[in-house]
This record gives sequence, structure tokens and C-alpha cells, in this order.
Amino acid sequence: MITSIILKKLRDAFTDLLPIILVIAFFQIVVLKQPLPQMGEVLFGALLVVAGLTLFVQGLEMGLFPIGEAIAHALARKGSLFWLLCFAFALGFSTTVAEPALIAVAWEAAEIAGQGGLIDPSKDSLNQYAFGLRLTVAFSVGLAILIGVIRIIRGWPIHYLIIGGYIVVMLMTIVAPKEILGIAYDAGGVTTSTITVPLVAALGVGLASTIHGRSPLLDGFGLIAFASLLPMIFVMGYGLIIFG
Repeated sequence: MITSIILKKLRDAFTDLLPIILVIAFFQIVVLKQPLPQMGEVLFGALLVVAGLTLFVQGLEMGLFPIGEAIAHALARKGSLFWLLCFAFALGFSTTVAEPALIAVAWEAAEIAGQGGLIDPSKDSLNQYAFGLRLTVAFSVGLAILIGVIRIIRGWPIHYLIIGGYIVVMLMTIVAPKEILGIAYDAGGVTTSTITVPLVAALGVGLASTIHGRSPLLDGFGLIAFASLLPMIFVMGYGLIIFG
């Protein structure tokens, strides 16, 4: 039984990766017309990816999804809006501020800004700029999850909030320094990490399942949309402060 389950999980992971494998193979064989370099290492790496993806998905199903839903149920039953909102903000902030993709983007943005003469190219100045950018994005994600939780509790239509948010993004684009625009738009993508997404999704579904009159399908999802939207607004505001 255990062996069949493991083989099924591995097959599912391989099926998910198959389109990527076919694309790489097509361009390598048909377009470039040459074999893959270091074929042995590539195949071994592919096996590690399949195994890693299998373990990751299994971990989500066994750990992160249940704990996210359990905490949402427990906080909802406790009846304390304050602690529920505190948890929502802390979850978004903590999982984002340590996100490796955000750290890399923030440091790269700091180096480019220093090379372009926008900020002092000293190491301390670059670190301050990158850290400020990370805190801005993390705070915006925490606030986004908090707003999303309030939306679930109040039953607000999600499309009104999303449309309103993107109107603000367009207005901010007009007044924000052009040097920050690309970073701001990218900031929305780097927040959707492999840890934030499952925990936040589980929080939304668990909360919507607990509150009477809320649908997990209609109301439980949408928190990730806020987590991708607000960082664009806040980073453009950060650019207005830094670049004036």
C-alpha cells in the first residue's frame, strides 16, 4: 500500500513536470540540434526535482494546509477579531520578509540604484535601501492578508476591492518615479512564495468554512490576489519617499 502511494505521488509529480521536460527537449533537439551538456548530471537533477516536488506536495497536504485551516477554525471559534487580524497580518509579514526571492530582488534593485546614482553606492546605503524595500513589501502583504480576512468576515465582493486596487495602481503609476515602477510590478510576483501561498490559502478556506453564511469556494479564495496587489502600491509609495 505504501509503495503504491509513493509511486502514485512520483508519477503525479513527473506528470506535472512533463511539459517543461518536453519543451526543453524540443528546443535542444529540434532547434539547437545538439545533445544536452552533462547529460548524467541533468538526468540526476531531474530525478531530484521530481522527488523534491513529491515531498513538497505531500508536506503541504500533511502539514501546512491542515495547520492553516486548524488555526483559522480555532481563532474563529475563539471569537476574538483582534487576534484573528493579528495572526493574518503576522502571517503575511513574517512569511514575506524572509522570502528568498524578495531578498534577491531587493538587493539587485539596491545595486542597480547605486550604480545609477540614485542612492549612495556605499554598502550601508545599499543594505538600508534593500532592507527598507523588503519591509515595505512585507508590511503590504501583511496588510493585504488582514484586509482579505475582513472581506471574508464581512462578505464584501472581491471584484470591487480588486478593481479599486488596480485603479490605485494605475494612478500611482502616473505619479511614481519611473525608476521604481518595474521593481513595484515585480514585487507583486515575488510575494507568492511556496510557503505563503499554501498557508494563506488554507487560512482563507478554513475561515470561510467556519463562518456561517460564507462559502469556502466563493469567499475562501482571493487572499493571494491582495498579496500580489498591495505590494505594487506600497513599493511605488516607497519610491516616492526615497527618490522624491
